[in-house]
Amino acid sequence: MITATFFNHAGGAGKTSLTLNAGYELARSGLKVLLIDLDPQANLTTWLSVEDAELHETVYPVATEARALPVPREVFGLHLIPSRVDLALAEAIMPGRIGAELFLRRALTAVEGQYDVVLIDSPPSVGKLAALGALASDVLFVPIPTRVKGVNALPGLSEVMRMYHGLRPELRVGLYLPTLYDARRGHDRDMLEQIRSHLSPVSEPLPQREAIYLDSALAGQPVGVYAPGSPVAEDLRQATASIARALGVAYEVTA
Repeated sequence: MITATFFNHAGGAGKTSLTLNAGYELARSGLKVLLIDLDPQANLTTWLSVEDAELHETVYPVATEARALPVPREVFGLHLIPSRVDLALAEAIMPGRIGAELFLRRALTAVEGQYDVVLIDSPPSVGKLAALGALASDVLFVPIPTRVKGVNALPGLSEVMRMYHGLRPELRVGLYLPTLYDARRGHDRDMLEQIRSHLSPVSEPLPQREAIYLDSALAGQPVGVYAPGSPVAEDLRQATASIARALGVAYEVTA
């Protein structure tokens, strides 16, 4: 089993859509995949049509009491540990628990034989829940919008990584994923070049095609279910292939 967190302390980078849709594609290819929603906004959870999650079904008992993982929901061939808004309460409780940032990593060791891949959707912050996900992981995937805002966030991201390395020296970035890319704009091309010149490894950029993402989220379905023949679905299959290579797992791109 390999665990990866989609991580960026800035919002709007594409963490949730990549976690969900790469997870769906990996599961569709035959891998056993667990998704964990660590964001109290619960966008991953609601995108998968789960609207009734209870607090005990989230990582709250893991983060605050070092309990075992809750029983996941089964959705679209995936297993999901959902989130809800009051998961945010864990941020206030975790500082009083010694070693709480490592509780999720410990809990995941108990399910190593059940999954091939665990993908974690991190909240857009550098708080305790973000640390919980990052320190539970073997590798981080970092989506970066091809905008000035995305590039300007990189120094802060590097500082956060240095803090995490203090607890997990082996933690690494497996892949940087440029997102929201529009090749028609010189600005986007310039930002992509900056990303490529300063970071490695970098995937091919994900084009900005917002309509299908918004509609599939509204429908409560992965893009591969909602619009399997769309250009967005093909973009995501190609991104999943890059993610799979970084994870060291088998994935064949098929429409």
